[in-house]
Amino acid sequence: MIHVVLGTKAQLIKLAPVLRCLREHEMPYRLIHTGQHRDTMQEMLDEFELPGPDLVLHRGSDIVSVPQMALWFGKILARCLFAPRSIFASASADEGTGHAEKDLVVIHGDTLSALLGAVMGRVARLEVAHIEAGLSSFNLWNPFPEELTRRLCFRLSHVLYCPGSWAAGNVARLGRVVVDTEANTLCDTLALALQREQRRDHVPLVPYAIASLHRFENIFRRRRLEELLEILEELAEHYRVLFILHPPTDRQLRQLGLMQRLEANRNIELRPRYTYFDFVALLQQAEFVATDGGSVQEESNYLGVPCLILREGTERREGIGANALLSRLDRDLIRDFASDPARFRRPPLAGRLRPSECIVDSLTERQRLGTRAGGRTASGTQ
Repeated sequence: MIHVVLGTKAQLIKLAPVLRCLREHEMPYRLIHTGQHRDTMQEMLDEFELPGPDLVLHRGSDIVSVPQMALWFGKILARCLFAPRSIFASASADEGTGHAEKDLVVIHGDTLSALLGAVMGRVARLEVAHIEAGLSSFNLWNPFPEELTRRLCFRLSHVLYCPGSWAAGNVARLGRVVVDTEANTLCDTLALALQREQRRDHVPLVPYAIASLHRFENIFRRRRLEELLEILEELAEHYRVLFILHPPTDRQLRQLGLMQRLEANRNIELRPRYTYFDFVALLQQAEFVATDGGSVQEESNYLGVPCLILREGTERREGIGANALLSRLDRDLIRDFASDPARFRRPPLAGRLRPSECIVDSLTERQRLGTRAGGRTASGTQ
């Protein structure tokens, strides 16, 4: 059995094509939801035409604060340490048959849900496969805790599915099975979204830009958050800006008394977070996107939309030197980008590669042959 552990909307978006591919190949899987994000999760599963989770480890509201996160992480970790087989039911059922080693745990990305999945898999003595492995900022504390989390996931995993040769090279010396999928699974998600008939009533008829902020190091430091708001206000002097509010960002803005500042700006329109297909429709038509989100950086690259990265560094290479500019929060670089963002627009790339097929082929082979199975390595061999 393949056990897929996820907990955030971003993970679901990137794992949806993998889950759909598993179903198309008639490969059974169990979806284990950590409960890190609960709001609209079922709506997103319905959007991707996927069944709900087989097991939910935490039932409650979204985890949006540091104290909530600590309690949630500790609760699930305790269950993992004291009753790991209650989480991986099929592995427990296989005890005594000699087939438990063929159960695989699949995790994704750099969230705490991914780390929990890796720990749970290790405690249950199952093979762990990490999708979107190999990304690195080479700075342990930036972004925090994502960089620390992904490094732990690399070392806890047995198989590393890397979205390109650069990522594969970063983990080549860890002694794991390294599989270069050549692109991020988000490429497949976007291809799926573009095939669907999209709602357009939320897309403005006038030119607009999109802004999105949610990273821990940006929203939980008042001085940094104020600096980013100043940047958005400067962009809003020239463009209509649709600011997509993530729940933690909304919460911080209100707690710090900064929301009124945005509400008073006539050229900044506060928007709720959208379902995935609705967001893609909005992103496609934008003049540009200003973001600190890695997934949005990747999406804009595959769609060819100009992207201003509001970070000092990035672990991703998608779009750098093409449609995306890493601002390093340098005002001169930001102003230069904003003076003519159209020069960063590129032809779309979505649909040209099928990384989800590569991953499912490898998982199928590993499950069929047990831990002896290999995969397409960083050099492209078996």
